[in-house]
Amino acid sequence: MDLFLRDRVILVTGGSSGVGLATLRLLAGEGALLATCARDGERLQKALADAGIAGDRVLASTCDVRIPQEVAALVAAVTDRFGRLDGLVNNAGQSRMKTLEQTTADDWRDELDLKFAGVLNPTNASLPWLRRSGAAAIVNVNAILAVQPEPRLAATSAARAGLLNLSRTMADAYAPDGIRVNSVCLGLVDTGQWRRRYERAGTVHDYATWQRDLAADRRVPLGRLGTPEEVAAVIAFLLSGRASYITGSAIDVGGGVGRGIH
Repeated sequence: MDLFLRDRVILVTGGSSGVGLATLRLLAGEGALLATCARDGERLQKALADAGIAGDRVLASTCDVRIPQEVAALVAAVTDRFGRLDGLVNNAGQSRMKTLEQTTADDWRDELDLKFAGVLNPTNASLPWLRRSGAAAIVNVNAILAVQPEPRLAATSAARAGLLNLSRTMADAYAPDGIRVNSVCLGLVDTGQWRRRYERAGTVHDYATWQRDLAADRRVPLGRLGTPEEVAAVIAFLLSGRASYITGSAIDVGGGVGRGIH
């Protein structure tokens, strides 16, 4: 199925690993023109090269999405290179494994800054160009935590809920400009974050067994973790012309773990 993404210019933040990298790989296969960023530029370049994403159809930059000036410079570089911008995937983020009592005031500030500034800065810098596109779409990568908070992720759960609310506000605000805004809400997805937690756990089980036990503990009906590629497929669809009448939606990609209604 043609997603009508060939030669569309799409910016994906947080492209050095996991869902961001998988999304870039899929979009490259669809013929899109790509831009991406990460705080560690050297790691980003290596990840793109290892994934076979290189050449004059991708622009990779070092950028901290929490800093408006760096984001503005990134968007300027993208539009100087390609002359337009058609899509934005706000993907930069991480989880903070702390209970409510363990979460400090600085933790709250850092978490809220990343979740909100990490979306607002790229969006605000991109808006003038997205308004010119005629087929613009924004996808905010969120988590099922937004509607199903996890006590061990107190600040992250709260920030994710706020981002879900913000995403719907964005969809309403930008619809008159022809810009669609949707969310993809992740459950347990096999990214580097889970690999690091496995290594810290010091378990005698292999990674595959540990994943299955984790899925069972978290009551994932499909009995496994998802893959970044499974998330990327949903992101690509929402960016595409095939989703031209979808905005303000939040799609769970979590193996059925979501028990909230949104």
